[in-house]
Amino acid sequence: MVEDMTIAEYISKLRQNPAFMDNVTSWQVMPARQARYGEFPPELDPRIVRTLKNRGIEAPYLHQSQAIRAALAGEDFVVVTPTASGKTLCYNIPVLDAIMKDEASRALYLFPTKALSSDQVAELYSMIQDMGAEIKAYTYDGDTPASARSAIRQAGHVVVTNPDMLHQGILPNHTKWVKLFENLKYVVIDEIHAYRGVFGSNLANVLRRLKRICEFYGAHPTFICCSATIRNPKELAETMTGRKMRLIDENGAPAGERHVVFYNPPVVNAQLGIRAGSIPETRKIAASLLKAGVQHIVFARSRLTVEVLVRYLKDMVRDPLGNAGKVRGYRGGYLPTQRREIERELRAGHITSVVSTNALELGIDIGQLDACVLCGYPGTIASTWQQAGRAGRRGSVSLLIVVATSSPLDQYIIQHPEYFFNQSPEQALINPDNLYILLNHLKCAAYELPFEEGEAFDNAQDTGELLDYLKDENILRQVSGKYYWMAEEFPQAGINLRSASDQNFLIVDITDPKKHRVIGEMDRFTVPMLLHKYAIYMHEGTQYQVEDLDFDDKKAYIRRVDVGYYTDADLTTSLKVLDEFDREEEGPLTRARGEVLTSSIVTVFKKIAFDTHENLGWGPVTLPELEMQTTACWWVLPENLEAVYEREPLKNAMIGLAHLLRHIAPMYLMCAPQDISVVYHVKDTFTGAPTIYLYDSVPGGIGLSDRVYEMQEELFSRALEMLTACPCRDGCPSCVGATAGPGAKGTLIAILKGLLDR
Repeated sequence: MVEDMTIAEYISKLRQNPAFMDNVTSWQVMPARQARYGEFPPELDPRIVRTLKNRGIEAPYLHQSQAIRAALAGEDFVVVTPTASGKTLCYNIPVLDAIMKDEASRALYLFPTKALSSDQVAELYSMIQDMGAEIKAYTYDGDTPASARSAIRQAGHVVVTNPDMLHQGILPNHTKWVKLFENLKYVVIDEIHAYRGVFGSNLANVLRRLKRICEFYGAHPTFICCSATIRNPKELAETMTGRKMRLIDENGAPAGERHVVFYNPPVVNAQLGIRAGSIPETRKIAASLLKAGVQHIVFARSRLTVEVLVRYLKDMVRDPLGNAGKVRGYRGGYLPTQRREIERELRAGHITSVVSTNALELGIDIGQLDACVLCGYPGTIASTWQQAGRAGRRGSVSLLIVVATSSPLDQYIIQHPEYFFNQSPEQALINPDNLYILLNHLKCAAYELPFEEGEAFDNAQDTGELLDYLKDENILRQVSGKYYWMAEEFPQAGINLRSASDQNFLIVDITDPKKHRVIGEMDRFTVPMLLHKYAIYMHEGTQYQVEDLDFDDKKAYIRRVDVGYYTDADLTTSLKVLDEFDREEEGPLTRARGEVLTSSIVTVFKKIAFDTHENLGWGPVTLPELEMQTTACWWVLPENLEAVYEREPLKNAMIGLAHLLRHIAPMYLMCAPQDISVVYHVKDTFTGAPTIYLYDSVPGGIGLSDRVYEMQEELFSRALEMLTACPCRDGCPSCVGATAGPGAKGTLIAILKGLLDR
């Protein structure tokens, strides 16, 4: 029976529920915020101002006014304000103004996803229609029909695309886009905080290629960037674009009252410090929202968690015919048509509960949601606010509930709410000069336009040396002071901007022997964990068993089943050092960085029961080993630790330290936890002593471990702080992890105090 409560009624009911309130560690009410306004610049085309006033916008918010003025003055800038603060007008207004004043002017919009591109084009197009102007705005991506492409190249005033299409479809064919590149006035890059790590490093190089082509055609566009709140937006935008940027961060937009609730699942075993699982607790909260008829979104950190929760919630609302459309899942790996359908259903209000990975974190318009539940802390303060911003987007009262997992980071945040509310230690990190990535884009740039001798690739180091290397490899040919492309292949095709691997696997449903259909896709590095033979693959809550995984053909064949369990695989990783770049000794602790080779293999998988989450058994996995060369930093602990502590307590302490570092480092690097990996060796073959390695989980590395190397003892100090703050006696899943044995906490505290000289 579904009640029809307002969000205010639901919040009031929640406050009066002792079973819920007993587990709340913090309930903050962020008051509604009044709008602060600026003025439209007098030189703005009056038709734009008139249209905005007809839409009820009498004056721009303060940040919008500053941004419009900066754009009209030709300044490159980055706007940093929260979700739903009207950043779109910061670039739409100056772009429309430029085209109204000069019909030849062109603009290029870049969004990280196709969903955002189509969303923004609809918004821009409705404004153009209201103005009655002859301005053409088009989306140009993989879904654009071939018949429309030549018209867009010739007539498109505003071309809306994503980095992948710019990289593969537009830049290599710049001779077909002469009108765009000769008259390019603005380049808009929205959601720049999404471009970090591999994706961001790739995009920075795509922009180097874009600027080079613009220069060839005599254009010098203004760059407009928009970001959610991060610590280093100006630095990120400058590294991304290679331009000096002005920072605009005075938010003038109003906001509704927001309730932020931190919920720590109850302790079920006090002696071991074990808490109830975050998935069952999230399920209870989402079920109560569903029952109350409150439209909400649940964010989970993994595809598997999304599917498990979707399955639970769909079972709650099935009608006699088995339909459960009020609950939908949303994640990477769903096909684009399915994702667009879910977005439309959300906007129309037909879906009460959507369970998503961070795929819905970006500013896609999904209509009015009242509540947001996070199954686990997303890993960064910025991401938490981005996800929270999906609820209450119309200035109404909204609710955010963060359900903690047992991870040390979650437990630290949930028990230190002041840390979350008072500071943001996160920065977005990219490394455009990463050799692996830079060399790939240098090939693309040479294919697009020959390089002159002595020409620099924007601000990249050693361009000449790299061009000579490509010449020696018979990829380029040097003639009359220029480097020309001579290889047969199309270099752009082999580069996937979003990961260092371009190998995606297709997931084929063979339930109906007469009609096989592709229902999803998955990247190569995730496949061994989730698509090995006999794995239970879940898609929108429906279970499938993997019948066969064809590694050569990059296809997984699955068949629909209905079993009472799901599967999870164990990954084993080994590591060896190839080269040491730097080494520094600081008292008893030695740190170093260099190049390493990692080998990963999945050998077994577990069957886990729904509802009880108990282990029902295991099965073997026979897949090839995956090797990766990357960069790492490592800490060599004193050799005498082996003499002071017995092998088992020392091993348990190192398991605990690796566990802590794995969860602490992403806080400082603003990367996803899976972007780095941590391994420990009680007796390392390279150093001959107890050693902890932290490496980039990306071929070639992207500078994450280099940044950690520069932090010196900071991570160890934070690890000690977390350990001593944990209320358990002997160590628990929240501090030393679930696999550390008895005595790990005391041993690790003693070791860390010795290393930090305390």
